[in-house]
Amino acid sequence: MAKPRKQTYTLDMYLNKMKDADIRSDQDVQRLSGQWDRSTINELIATVLTDNYIPPIILGEENNSQLWIIDGLQRSSSLMLFRYGNYRITSSVEEPVILYSAKARDENGNIKMDGNGDIVWEDAEFNIKNKTYDSLPGELKKRFNEYQVETVIHEGYCMKQISKLVRLYKNQKSMNVAQKTFTYVDNFAREIRNILGSPFFIDCTAYTKGAKKNGILERVVMETVMCMFHFDDWKRQSRQMGAYLNENATLEEFKAFGEDLHRLENILTDGLYSIFTIKDSFIWFTLFHKFTNLGLADCKFAEFLEAFRDGLSSVEINGMAFDTVDKDRSTKERSVIVDKLDILETMMCGYLHIGRERLAGINILEFVRENVSQDVTSDDIGLYSDMLNDFARKTDGNSGLLNKRNRASLVAVIAYACRRDIQMDEWIMGYFNKNDSFLSDQAENFQYMKCDLKEFLELSEVA
Repeated sequence: MAKPRKQTYTLDMYLNKMKDADIRSDQDVQRLSGQWDRSTINELIATVLTDNYIPPIILGEENNSQLWIIDGLQRSSSLMLFRYGNYRITSSVEEPVILYSAKARDENGNIKMDGNGDIVWEDAEFNIKNKTYDSLPGELKKRFNEYQVETVIHEGYCMKQISKLVRLYKNQKSMNVAQKTFTYVDNFAREIRNILGSPFFIDCTAYTKGAKKNGILERVVMETVMCMFHFDDWKRQSRQMGAYLNENATLEEFKAFGEDLHRLENILTDGLYSIFTIKDSFIWFTLFHKFTNLGLADCKFAEFLEAFRDGLSSVEINGMAFDTVDKDRSTKERSVIVDKLDILETMMCGYLHIGRERLAGINILEFVRENVSQDVTSDDIGLYSDMLNDFARKTDGNSGLLNKRNRASLVAVIAYACRRDIQMDEWIMGYFNKNDSFLSDQAENFQYMKCDLKEFLELSEVA
């Protein structure tokens, strides 16, 4: 690894490199900007305008010359905010009067010259309280733009190595527990940030601005994937959870959570977002993931949420109510999570009038017997599944119809065709070509496909 090199930029050049994304501030595990309060930003700007010292900014450079901010994000983003974001220095700035030398001018605004033809300079001062960059006199704008920004650049690093450096270099406001935990899940950091960019996390009224900028929502995503797919290895300590997911989770698991969020976005109203608190969001996300195994329309889950909000939350299940089950226990204890999920699963299945065993997923044999024919055997299901796999191999493999949540209705329509000696090859390939989505209620989806198959056969007969 090459020895870090020193590089000095003018502040104007440095900020323009940030604007042009030559220097990026969104490294995978880097905490978000906006951590500093206004008084801290004020003093940073004053430091630049008085030409005082600011510690070097630490950058990581990939082999493709892309630079990433490792340490100095808050300084960089604050100066960017003042230069290009119309930030106004508040009245709380400690020493608001900036001294500088200005060219003396006559009553017509012309620069004064002495008898030797040299410019006449005079002492000047400027009060920066309540001022933006555009309010500065030209001399102070020039001082700001020409300020020397020292950087130390670690060359030839890969993204994983840069993530490690982010954890090591922290000289300003320390990372909180959630933010530091995030640095341990660098393998999935970018996907987590993608998830947090979804409309759900933007619109959810239960999440405060503080939670969004302090790394709390990143922790919620980690807790969700852990609870959905690795609950047997649940880690109460956030750092241990991050390290575990980094080694054992898969990208497909995070993407599955992303798909669940998209479905929730389509059914939730403003009045239901309040249920998804910081404390319990991961439990509700896990419950919905289990709900998706039922093959019911997603609106049924929204109906249950409305009932929960309107009174079910206080109903006791086995002597416990959801609202009080963690009253004297840590909300992150595995036993508390088990109790909460048990209450919600029992409550939801009772509301939907279904057995809890269905949460494990649709029994395809029972589904086909219920919707096609009672005399279908497990051997028949094996044959129909093999036929579906053969059809799937003839597609590009990326069709949304191949989602495991849609398998029951696909097997059922194949069973329907086989039971009636219908040659369905042409129809099903055409169906895949013109459709990429399905109804979450598998019984309804089966009926939709069956109708489409019948229409295809009728048109074929006419032709």
